[in-house]
Amino acid sequence: MNLSLVNNLIDPAILFFFFGLFAAAVRSNLEIPAPIAKFFSLYLLVAIGFKGGVALSASGFSSTALIAIGAALFMAFLVPAYTFLFLRNRTSPFNAAAIAATYGSISAVTFIAAQQYLTKNEIDFGGYMTVAMVLMESPAIIMAVLLATLVRKHQSQTEMVGAGQVAINQPGNSVSLKAVLHEAFTDGAHLLLIGSLVIGYITGDAGKAMMAPFTSEIFKGVLAFFLLEMGLLVARQLRQTKDLDVFLMSFAAFMPIVNASLAIGLAYVLGMGQGDALLLAVLVASGSYIVVPAICRYAIPEAKPGVYFTMSLGVTFPFNIVIGIPLYFAAISMLWT
Repeated sequence: MNLSLVNNLIDPAILFFFFGLFAAAVRSNLEIPAPIAKFFSLYLLVAIGFKGGVALSASGFSSTALIAIGAALFMAFLVPAYTFLFLRNRTSPFNAAAIAATYGSISAVTFIAAQQYLTKNEIDFGGYMTVAMVLMESPAIIMAVLLATLVRKHQSQTEMVGAGQVAINQPGNSVSLKAVLHEAFTDGAHLLLIGSLVIGYITGDAGKAMMAPFTSEIFKGVLAFFLLEMGLLVARQLRQTKDLDVFLMSFAAFMPIVNASLAIGLAYVLGMGQGDALLLAVLVASGSYIVVPAICRYAIPEAKPGVYFTMSLGVTFPFNIVIGIPLYFAAISMLWT
């Protein structure tokens, strides 16, 4: 077994994730109270956003930063497009659109785990990658609305051919892109991340020193508790879902490797550093299980949350946390040497 994989597996936070899986598998009544679990989530967003802002304040928006952010935005539009094209004939078109949006977006916790991996291995990365993470939410949401609209129009046109009297713009079928984007940007988790990044950027090193006990010293412990909660949630979600077939489960496990490979190739061509390349790969390989699924419930009500939510949280998230991060970095190390 690869040494980096072993080192990743014996990280305390990762072991707490496995412990959560075990506790749920044996049907233990162990649980993190919902308000506390929500606080852990909000804390991690504050900490990662603030530290990213501080790092960005020190480095500024250099050409390296702009290249990395541009690469992230490019992939945020590309991934939903080819994901939808691949899935539209293998599940319902609305499910395909929601899955495409989910995988075009990101998992902040997976990003945090990748940062911890790089820090543990003393590999540098840029604070601007947090900006890339924040910006990758919006393209995925835009693509979700556009794809769902295209599906609705196609279905309406098909009905018109069959019945001759069905209007293309049926009541309830139109979803305002403006309304969806407003909901996305004002979503508590997304807004908190943006606000923390801006505050970190404004306060810089002085703010870093003042916030160090909160954003640095207890960070690992809170992450361990949060991953314990995620382990419990993943195991229980997989046990309860009835909407996934073998193909979609396989897709959720295989697609991260495809997406990460494309991101690594792009990072190599653009001359990005190893740390930034890993973070880009993790962002592109992950899938949202917070912001985008919540938006999809409103924007694509025809899709089944049990499909796209479970694929992202139940399969892709643990794959990336346990295997993906060291696997992607092993590939990066081979290419960059």
